[in-house]
Amino acid sequence: MDEVRAFVGLDVHKETISVAVADAGRAGEVRHVGTIENTPVAIGKLARGLARRHGALEFVYEAGSCGYNVQRQLAAMGMTCRVCAPSLTPRKPGERIKNDRRDAIALARLHRAGELTYVWVPDAMHEALRDLVRARHAACQDVRRDRIRIQAFLLRCDLRFEGKSWSTRHRKWLCNRQFGHPAQQIAFQTYLNALEHDEARKTEVEGQIREMLASSPWARQMQALQALKGVGPVVAATIIAEVGDFSRFAHPRQLVAYFGLAPGEHSSGGTVRPRGITKTGSSIARTVLCEAAWNYRTTPKVGQWMKERCPPVPQDIHALAWKAQLRLHKTYKKLTARGKRSVVATAAVARELLGFVWSIGQRVPLGA
Repeated sequence: MDEVRAFVGLDVHKETISVAVADAGRAGEVRHVGTIENTPVAIGKLARGLARRHGALEFVYEAGSCGYNVQRQLAAMGMTCRVCAPSLTPRKPGERIKNDRRDAIALARLHRAGELTYVWVPDAMHEALRDLVRARHAACQDVRRDRIRIQAFLLRCDLRFEGKSWSTRHRKWLCNRQFGHPAQQIAFQTYLNALEHDEARKTEVEGQIREMLASSPWARQMQALQALKGVGPVVAATIIAEVGDFSRFAHPRQLVAYFGLAPGEHSSGGTVRPRGITKTGSSIARTVLCEAAWNYRTTPKVGQWMKERCPPVPQDIHALAWKAQLRLHKTYKKLTARGKRSVVATAAVARELLGFVWSIGQRVPLGA
């Protein structure tokens, strides 16, 4: 591979891209080239012009709402383009001036120094799966808001249900409520209609996720992950959508850090101050992992429900899933016995659960 002669920083926006170039070497010049339109024609013209002038190039821009189109176009032209995490880009605390020109220059300089943290760029199919998983998460949030709205309305009208919320009896009770004024009855019915619509949308998206994964390269991985207690099709799909290829992680600790479940620390000198989990990465994946980890508070067993719904997997995967039940239940009980809150114990169980997820991902590689 040719030695990189220049590093190009791109500050990408909807309509424009601000461009800066840093020459190779610590003392190389860093200059702002200009601003171009954010169109494939303009990007291609810029890349070819810089390649003729400098030779080997490396491009970089921050991940954002414009997606990975620029990276894919430059990669198709045979050029190296990286996408960095904006939340991890070093910034001077006292700097009070921010504009596109300065951002592009800073990206070029930091990319040359190797100070940026780069994100993994998914292919088009994987990005489509991730969009579908996130659409399901948005539907879940809408269902949750609808339920809160209904409960708040009933509480304001002093109507209380004695029993389990959102059970079959509760839903029948909701449909039979009578209000003193017709306007209240209409308002309450609109809330119920919205809840039914959002629940149907959530069910439809979950069905689309199962259908897409059944005929995808991740089908075997999805089946293997469902051998773990608490991991169903949706949880497995969310993990696969956020991880992509498990071979990217050489050790489970890297996967734990990627999901933001690693413990934080703020220490100085002889003082050591542990902190909560870092909460980096995808909050959606972290949420479903904690929901799966909550199932390990109960006594380990493989009941009839799990046997009927778990897809056929090799015996070594079944053995690993049973080992996970024994270990994670023991971890939860040990932490709660020491006085830890249930949410803290669940986060610790989710961290260990990721280790078993990583092990399954290594045993059942992508496309197996």
